[in-house]
Amino acid sequence: MNAFLITIGDEILIGQVVNTNAAYIGEKLSELGVDVIGSSVLPDDENAIRNEFERAFNNSDLVLVTGGLGPTHDDVTRKVIVDFFDTELVMNQDVLNDIKKLFESRGRQLTKINEEQALVPKIAVPIRNSRGTAPGIWIEKENKIFIAMPGVPYEMHLMMESFVIPKLKDLMGDSKKIVLRKNLLTTGLPESHLYERLGDLKELLGEVKMAFLPNQFGVRLRITVEDDNEESAKSRIEAIEQKIRTKIGKYIYGKDDETLESVVAKLLTDRGLTLAVAESCTGGYVAHRLTNISGSSKFLERGVVAYSNAAKVELLKVDEDVISKYGAVSIEVARQMAEGVKSISGTDIGLSVTGIMGPTGATPDKPVGLVYIGICDDTICTAKEFRFGDDRHLNKDRASQAALDMIRRNLLGIPYDD
Repeated sequence: MNAFLITIGDEILIGQVVNTNAAYIGEKLSELGVDVIGSSVLPDDENAIRNEFERAFNNSDLVLVTGGLGPTHDDVTRKVIVDFFDTELVMNQDVLNDIKKLFESRGRQLTKINEEQALVPKIAVPIRNSRGTAPGIWIEKENKIFIAMPGVPYEMHLMMESFVIPKLKDLMGDSKKIVLRKNLLTTGLPESHLYERLGDLKELLGEVKMAFLPNQFGVRLRITVEDDNEESAKSRIEAIEQKIRTKIGKYIYGKDDETLESVVAKLLTDRGLTLAVAESCTGGYVAHRLTNISGSSKFLERGVVAYSNAAKVELLKVDEDVISKYGAVSIEVARQMAEGVKSISGTDIGLSVTGIMGPTGATPDKPVGLVYIGICDDTICTAKEFRFGDDRHLNKDRASQAALDMIRRNLLGIPYDD
């Protein structure tokens, strides 16, 4: 089975909203073994939508549309569907009851325009929506499937999980191919260097596919296996993972949806260790990421933003003479910041970050993107130099990632030799 995705909305075309719907649906369909052969984004224009419906329906087994099902004047998708399939709208009592319950639960008065959202194409099966007022639409015609869902992501996600995916699984039956994916999350090494260290990819992977997907935090390696048998697919993907780990294992911090902060949190919690963080250039971002983790109070004792030199001296007991001699952005100051925050907090580990985020503040010897990260525990007190780019916000992301990776490596006994 192949599929074509259509996203409708002026807000996406003009860049006000990022098209996460297509990415989500594409991933879910691919997991089912459905080949996504194309995707388009359309304005809220009836002619453009109808023309794309015709093209997609003629050239694919499955058409999946999001957007334009709301109650306002610019929501024209349902009208075009009725015209395209030469049908009519009928009131669906189940959908109307859903809408009434939703309004009652929110203590709001039901309006006529919302009642009209219970009108669905006569030939369609409605996809119930417990998170909003617009139902989805499922139409089967000419041995093809046409699906329309709201553009609101959390409404669409529920429809996919509760209705669309299970129904597609039933229809595909045993004929569907098994597609398994695993994402290995790396940090600390650029895409090109990872590529070099992995060596001959054809020899490494065989018929297995792998994509390099870089972002500001590192590179995600997406491994994809297609097979007729699920156990065989699992075995093949695990074998490839182990081969990859033998080559670049120390750069792999997690899998799939894990974050580096969640990995660090688990390591600290499992070991019963506490952490204090002293930040200058990242302005509390490392602590922010750690406190995104539920239960962070178990391991994070405090975070100190010591932005000025005076704050470093007063709060962290950094030696003024060291700052005068080496500068606030130096390996010596980073080491003393880590030692100082550990000392004043009484934690097992102290972590520090100091650097030049840019675009100002650089000198010939200390360019934008220069960052020093220090770590101090009961056995070592050290710091490492990093050089990132010239974008302030990306530098904060990268510095926070490098700082969290310093903790991960420290806890796992992985040397920071590059």
